[in-house]
Amino acid sequence: MPESLKNLSPAEAWQPLPAAQWDEGAARHLLQRIGWSASPAETTRALQDGPLVTLRRYFARMPELPKPALIAQLEREGPDLIRRGRGGDETQRRLAQQEARERSREAMMDLTIKWLQLAARPESAPAEKWLLFLQDVWVVGVEKVRNAALIYQHQDTLRRVALTNYPQVAKAMSRSPAMIVYLDLQQSQRDAPNENFARELFELFTLGEGHYTEADIKEAARAFTGYRQRNGEFAFVARQHDNSRKTVFGEQGAFTGDDVIDLVFRQKAAGTFLPREIAKFYLTDEPLPAAHLDALGAAWAKSGYDLGKLLAVFFTSRLFYAEEFRGNFIKSPLHYYLGLVQNLDLSVAPLPRQLIGALRQMGQMPFNPPNVRGWVGGKNWINSVTLATRRRVAEALLAPLNEENLNADERLDLDAAYAEGVTNFTLADETLAAWAALPPADRARRLVGLCLPQAAGTTLEAKIEHHFASTSGNPVNATRQALAALLTSPDYNLC
Repeated sequence: MPESLKNLSPAEAWQPLPAAQWDEGAARHLLQRIGWSASPAETTRALQDGPLVTLRRYFARMPELPKPALIAQLEREGPDLIRRGRGGDETQRRLAQQEARERSREAMMDLTIKWLQLAARPESAPAEKWLLFLQDVWVVGVEKVRNAALIYQHQDTLRRVALTNYPQVAKAMSRSPAMIVYLDLQQSQRDAPNENFARELFELFTLGEGHYTEADIKEAARAFTGYRQRNGEFAFVARQHDNSRKTVFGEQGAFTGDDVIDLVFRQKAAGTFLPREIAKFYLTDEPLPAAHLDALGAAWAKSGYDLGKLLAVFFTSRLFYAEEFRGNFIKSPLHYYLGLVQNLDLSVAPLPRQLIGALRQMGQMPFNPPNVRGWVGGKNWINSVTLATRRRVAEALLAPLNEENLNADERLDLDAAYAEGVTNFTLADETLAAWAALPPADRARRLVGLCLPQAAGTTLEAKIEHHFASTSGNPVNATRQALAALLTSPDYNLC
């Protein structure tokens, strides 16, 4: 049995899980929280390797996401579209602006599909989920940025620093062209500093509310004047930078933006901020005890805010495996969808209209969070509309792909995938038929083991066996219906 958080002191909480407590349930808990699912094969391997070796395997490096073709095209042709959108007569400007929006929209859909395909790979899933977490802290949204190429670049920059240290992440993000647009650094001048980035740097990215003053924000904003983006490249405009002395966190100097970030990480709150956000994203909707966070924050600060070390401590800790945090965390829409794809051993179909529309209806469209605070998550993921959409998504993956309403571009992308031998976009009828041919007890055990391995041997499995034994209709349909019920059950929506 896992121990309770109530029995763990702040010092004990972050000690590694005792080897005697590393069992199948603990391995499954780790895999479902750092990634999207816990397949029997990966659970067995993790059980043999132990938590630390498993983490090192998944977080050895960040996967590469090659620049999608439409993003590259937008980078090449975007500057000309911008110039055309500012010159000529009103009609020409309107047409150029409309074309730029459409190019960005198409590139954004291409990027989203390419990222989902990468994130769905079991070997890439934990690193891509970590990247998703960092993007949910260092938020930018395509709705305001209005340039898919800048969104790709923002994620690519995060990808390159995601396993370094947090001060390095902060400095890289302050130079992100997408961030410069999103938080209005582009308009911040020596004589009129814009405070948006400085405020969110303190409140939402590094320290949290209550650990800075309004005066700190105003002074820090002056340090970031002159930050610009030009055609997707960071540029520092010295004549627009305020070189005068500033007072931030009680210290004085002619601080630059990097200097302010260095000052941030001398504050105690910098140690506890990101661990608190990690706990909210990966572990629990309820805040962890302050004393426990303080203990972790102090140790992390001593490491130089090394992100790899923070991941290793957090995900191997006795606290992470406490009984309060098992099987009760609501999956986000992306977690739910990508978990379905992995559990059913499928590939992400190159059909952005259907997939992105479904993610939007479930409440989580990649690269477009609702505001600078990102997605709230938790119980906010669940309502009658989002649950109905989750069911439709699951049922669609259990039926043959409907190709009748595809447009020309989708048809081309699908044919290209078929030509490369990728056809497993929905569960094959042959697979369902093979399961349907099993005796009721074996079939029930197979489906429960696929969807809810923690429920194997329980009354749930017995009920499904009884259903199969008492159903006289088409066994393939009965199998599909039982699988759909499992994949949309309350237990499957939790991890």
